[in-house]
Amino acid sequence: MNGKDWTDHGRHTTAALYRNRHDGTFEDITKGSGLDFEAYSLGVTIGDYDNDGRDDVYITTLGGDRLFHNEGGGHFRDVTAEAGFHNASFGTSAAWLDYDLDGKLDLFVANYVQWTPQADLWCSLDGATKSYCTPESYKGTSSKLYRNLGGGKFADVTEQAGLGDPNGKALGVTPFDYDGDGWTDLFVSNDTQPNKLYHNLKNGRFQEVGLASGVAFGEDGVARAAMGVDAADYDRSGRPHLIVGNFSNQMLSLYHNEGNGLFVDEAPRSTVGRASLLKLTFGLFFFDYDLDGYPDILTANGHLDEAIERVQPKVRYRQTPLLLRNRGGGMFEEVDAFPTPMVARGMAYGDYDRDGDLDVLIATNHGPAYLYRNDGANINHWLNVKLEGTRSNRDGIGAVVRVTTAGGTQWQTVHSGSSYCSASDLSLTFGLGRDEKATRVEIDWPAGARQVLTDVSAGQHLVVRQL
Repeated sequence: MNGKDWTDHGRHTTAALYRNRHDGTFEDITKGSGLDFEAYSLGVTIGDYDNDGRDDVYITTLGGDRLFHNEGGGHFRDVTAEAGFHNASFGTSAAWLDYDLDGKLDLFVANYVQWTPQADLWCSLDGATKSYCTPESYKGTSSKLYRNLGGGKFADVTEQAGLGDPNGKALGVTPFDYDGDGWTDLFVSNDTQPNKLYHNLKNGRFQEVGLASGVAFGEDGVARAAMGVDAADYDRSGRPHLIVGNFSNQMLSLYHNEGNGLFVDEAPRSTVGRASLLKLTFGLFFFDYDLDGYPDILTANGHLDEAIERVQPKVRYRQTPLLLRNRGGGMFEEVDAFPTPMVARGMAYGDYDRDGDLDVLIATNHGPAYLYRNDGANINHWLNVKLEGTRSNRDGIGAVVRVTTAGGTQWQTVHSGSSYCSASDLSLTFGLGRDEKATRVEIDWPAGARQVLTDVSAGQHLVVRQL
């Protein structure tokens, strides 16, 4: 995504679409694709909302989001109005999910604050130069939930679902089933407002339990400046845990799911907290970069204000990404793998060269995108699983895949959203370490159907179609 120039006579920029040439290079096919529109775009989420086998694109923008239907052949059609989307707020992150288990993808859109260029306020860190005002200076606005009605139509069900929050200042969202009941819940990160954990009540409604569960505030009882989010089972406890990116001098939040409805922040007493204290984190996610079977953590960092070093000498404007290797047993260690300081924002992962390990794309503010190829991780064995739903949604979003090898069992959920304003690969990559096969691959599809494969060799990009 690219943001347009604020001035009428500035540069003209559009979103960009690159086709993978299958030789390690990409071709810019934006022109004539339908995605060559100009807007102040922020985020993107990818999903096949009409189950036609082609992934569609939803783009959040300042002043009016866009939904593009994939027509095939690298062409997209703007169907925003006819689909029923009218989100003209400050849209940020978004995620597809099937919250009512009807086989159709619904959409959650995180909205930030009430802001326009005309209503912009003047703030300063040093009393001389203009900088960003803190979110407290602006009124919040509610995020949105759109239910997929079928036939290409959506309805705004935010209030009926219990998700209306006029004080919200949302920047991140991750759909995940925190209590393991088979229904997708939602975690929403808010900037200087309490984070929200919405429990799916299985009747089209959600109950907000963030305060009771321990994820609403930092350990000091103060709402943090939360941004990117993700969920995964990093310690093989069988439960999904949360990681949240926060402002500099706040450190990451690593909420461990205790299994009784409560979460405990493990960051302050671990390397996760110490290594991230001075970072201002936007994008972040769990991913197994070394394919050893344990999810690692990567964060994309960069400050908001170019003058920050004059008032906080230990905090940098350009910051390096932070890679935390999972050592097992809930322990992490910092790895120096990304030496380039940048003002990073969105970040996504995917295996663009199809060699088995996960590569990383990082978007920066007022700068280029960085594509990092993962070299060497595939000395370990791996298995990539892509799901194709039939009775469930075509992308298999919400399905749980468990892979058992001689080294134990690990699991992942197919999920949209997470990170910050980004969309990662919907297929699942499992690191198998030294194990050459999976003795069992178990897929729990949304709404309860189970499918099992046995004796699956490593080193495959496996496509599993729902029976």
